[in-house]
Formats: sequence, C-alpha cells, structure tokens
Amino acid sequence: MGLLENIDDPGDLKKLHQEQLEEVCQELREFIIDTVSENGGHFAANLGVVELTVALHYVYDTPDDKIAWDVGHQAYAHKILTGRKKLFSGNRKLGGISGFPKISESIYDTFGTGHSSTSISAILGMASASVILKEKRQHIAVIGDGALSAGQAFEALNNAAISGTNITIIINDNNIGIDPNAGALNDYLLNLKQGENNWFKRLGFYYGGPIDGHNINALVEELEILKGKEGPKILHIRTVKGKGYAAAEQAQTKWHSTQAFDKLSGKNISSAVSKTQKFQDIFGKTILELAEKDKKIVAVTPAMLSGSSLHFMRDRFPDRVFDVGIAEQHAVTFSAGLATMALTPFCAIYSTFLQRGYDQLIHDVALQKLPVVFAIDRAGLVGDDGPTHHGAFDMAFLRLVPEMVIAAPSNEHELRNMMLTASKYKSGPFAIRYPRGNGFIEDWQNEMVTLEIGKGRTIRNGNNIAVLSIGTICNEVFKACDKASEKGIEVSHYDMRFVKPLDKKLLDEVFAKHEVIITVEDGCITGGFGSAVAEYAAEANYKGRLKMLGIPDKFIEHGTITELQALCGFDAEGIFREINLDRSFS
Repeated sequence: MGLLENIDDPGDLKKLHQEQLEEVCQELREFIIDTVSENGGHFAANLGVVELTVALHYVYDTPDDKIAWDVGHQAYAHKILTGRKKLFSGNRKLGGISGFPKISESIYDTFGTGHSSTSISAILGMASASVILKEKRQHIAVIGDGALSAGQAFEALNNAAISGTNITIIINDNNIGIDPNAGALNDYLLNLKQGENNWFKRLGFYYGGPIDGHNINALVEELEILKGKEGPKILHIRTVKGKGYAAAEQAQTKWHSTQAFDKLSGKNISSAVSKTQKFQDIFGKTILELAEKDKKIVAVTPAMLSGSSLHFMRDRFPDRVFDVGIAEQHAVTFSAGLATMALTPFCAIYSTFLQRGYDQLIHDVALQKLPVVFAIDRAGLVGDDGPTHHGAFDMAFLRLVPEMVIAAPSNEHELRNMMLTASKYKSGPFAIRYPRGNGFIEDWQNEMVTLEIGKGRTIRNGNNIAVLSIGTICNEVFKACDKASEKGIEVSHYDMRFVKPLDKKLLDEVFAKHEVIITVEDGCITGGFGSAVAEYAAEANYKGRLKMLGIPDKFIEHGTITELQALCGFDAEGIFREINLDRSFS
C-alpha cells in the first residue's frame, strides 16, 4: 500500500517523517501521469511543482495558512493532497472538479485563478487583512510559468516590498510559460546566483535561493526558515516543467496541456482523426500568406505564440512577429505604436485575455482610430478550461466602443476573407473573433476576396421565422433548419457576418418578411449580437417576436463544448426547439 493512498488532507501528510516525502512525491507524480493520460488536462506544469506542493502542505498549516496559486493550471498536486484525490478522475469534466483553484470548491483553494499574475496582489490583500484582524497566519503566493513578466505582478511586488506584511512569494523559475519565456526578466532570473545582491533584495524583500525545486529536503528546510521570518520574503526555486515524464521534459510546449495519451508511447488517444484544421492554424497560415504579399503586416502576441499559431509566420519572418510575454496591456498599446508608423499589426489574443487590455483598446487604439487588427481566438465557449477561459464577453464589450468593426466568420473561408478585409481597413480597429477547435472545410485555402464591411448574407429563404446567426454557430443553425424542414417548417437563415456595423438594409428586409426572429450567438446575450439586433428592431419599430439564444447571464462551468452549448440551449437541438416553439406564434 502506497503512502499517497492514506493521504486525504494535509494533516495526514504531516504525520509522515520527512524522509518519507520523496516517496510521496514519486507516487503523486505517477498519480498525475496516470490520471491525465486517461482524461487529458494541464500536464507539464503540474509535474514541475510536485515537490514544492508537498513541501508547502508539509511545512505550513493549511487552510489556516493561505496559498495562492498563480494561473492555477499547476494546482493538480495541491488538489490531490487536499481531499480531492477520489474526485480527480472527474477533473475538468461536466459536473466534476475544476482544473483550476476555486474558492467554492474547497477551503484549501484560497483564491480562484485561471488568468495569470494575480497571486501576489491577492495574497498581499489577505496578509493585509490578517494585520487588521490581528491574525497570525502565513500567506504564500506561488508564481511562475512566465507570470512574473506581467504588469500586475510588478505592481504587486512594488506594493508588497514596503507593506511590512508577512508574505512569502515563491518564484517557480522554469524558464517557460506555454512557450519559452520572453523578455529581460527571464534572463535576469536565469543568471541569479546564491548570495549575491539582487533586485529583489534592493526592493526590500528577504531573498532566499535560487535552490533546486525538486529537492524536497532542501525545500522543507528553506520554507521552515522563511516561516520563522517576519516581513515580505521571496524564495526563488528552479524547476523543470514536465519533470518525471521524459517526453514532457523534452517538448514542454507540446505537453503544456494534452488530450488523453498512451503513457508508453506518448501518442494521443483519439477515436477519430479530423480532416479539417484548427481555426488557429487557419489564422496562422493565412497571416503568413498575407505577410508574404504585404511587407507592412506584423503580428503581436502576449505569450501565445503556439496557441495562436503565429509560429508559422515567426519561422518565415522572425523580425515581424513579437511575443511580448504575458503582458496584454502592453501588447495592445505596442500594437497601437506599430500602427502609428503605417504598419498593419495583427494583435493575436484570446478573447478571455483581451479583457485585460480593455482600457488600452479604448484609449490607445479606438480613440485614435488606429488600424489595429484584433485576431480574437478562443471566442465563445471553450470547453473544459471553464469560466475563467470562456470567450463569452468580447462581442458585448467591443460593441460599445466607437470606431470598432467586429466580424465573426462562419467558416474557414470567411475567416480568410475577413483577414484580408481587415488588413486593408485603415479607418480604425477591426476585430475578428473565431473559436477554439477545428473548422468545417477540408479544402480551406480559398482565393481570398475583400468583403463589404457590414454586409451579411442570406443562407436560405423560408416563411415566417428567421434565424440570424453570427460566427461559427451558423453551423448549428444549419442543422436546426434542416431538421425543421424535415418537419415541414421552412425557416429563413441569415449569416450576419458583422456585429458592428450591422447590416441594417438586410435587417429591414428580414423585419418586413418575418413575424418571428431568433438570434443565435456563441457569446453572452446581455449586450451582445442579439442585443444589437434588438436595439435596431426597436428603432425600426419591428412588431414581431424576437428571441435571443446565446450564453445566459451567468458564468458557465466546465465541460465539453458540445455539452455546454446544449446546456445553454444554442446547440442544433436547442435552436430547433426554439423554432418549434415559435411556430405556433407565427
């Protein structure tokens, strides 16, 4: 019987002798490999912090002592040691535990995370509260995987160093986020040596390290020392992302997150091989195609070089692709600066992370009418990463910004056409949103054409019911309309293409012909595409029935994209159900 089998909470871990901890680490690493190989999930980052996690829960008195895990994709070992070992097979599945720390899930999850660089701010707030409440607690932030490069982390360090609070910041220095870390700070950390004066000491932190983050005994001893010191402290550890699984150590970017795989061969286990390509790859190959013809096209990404598939362009034009690190605010304003010099920047950014650069988008780009193209990846529901990563809000928060063009392609050809159109648009910012996952067309490399901005298209003509869709959810509407037709219900379908500007001429025709209109979007209903149509319907004095389908006014949990779209009621079956309900009205 292994040691891990009898550990249900950190109290059980503390009963062990220190010399037994190496065995616990080995079993914990094997448990993560076994579980992720069966179910998929974040992999390499979790293998890299096994010893650190065991040491933290062995030394500190959690949950009274507080640990905040930056980003949170490395918290699997933490979850397993804090009562969720038996639940771990349901990790990231519908109804199962989250892949990230979550306050509502466990008293050991002191702060919910998913986005990067928040841990120091959060733990400093907790430590400051403990001072006011006269509580004796330890407060620990674990930050790494490139997260220290973000502005918020620097802001928090600046504040923490003079706070006098009893906090410990652990820098998990593994030289990589998803892709290798970018920027001077990474080089600085790599070159730090024990005992020398450094930037952290000069700021006012007690600094320990760098030490081997896979030496459990060294970690325990150093944490015990830090536990006895007052004031703000930093422990700098060096780890290997993917530690203990050779393939992950050698290809850390590939193994950042994985599908189910065979442990021996490392090959993904998949029931079917897709004949279509991912939207991110269509974007990456198309921007390269455009850049080969237009020397003014450049690309910017905040630490998502692989995730945005900009490696295609980087390999061909390395001087025209900028990975600025986890720094969304900087990425947006940096793109604005490029645009002032008559370049055409494509800022490739996930929908959920664009939220972090919103003021810059308004103040630095839109207000100045600068032609920055925002390539918004992972728009809509993204599946098992859950509410921290769903791209639910971009249409709503972009729609209210003056001078914005917002487009959403229904397929790969439309994405390419919109990219060409955006590259030629010089009157202000142009956003194109597209989803996670594969497209629909095998022969995706069409001859690109420039689209008329604000012009939708008719997919099919029907009778009294019209469905207006935006983006790739168009394909679920296809299925729903086909099913309705089989039932004798002929429905009109329009792919609106643009959220802003709306095709008002087309909408006038739709209003004149139909008594019922259903809008469908893979985005939040509140303030989104449906709201835009409703606003114009009121302006045009439309007298019919208008129903909006999309993401409701709540945070949507994790599950597969198919499951979540069904849960929200805008999969093909949900759309057909609404059509059938509205049949009686029409």
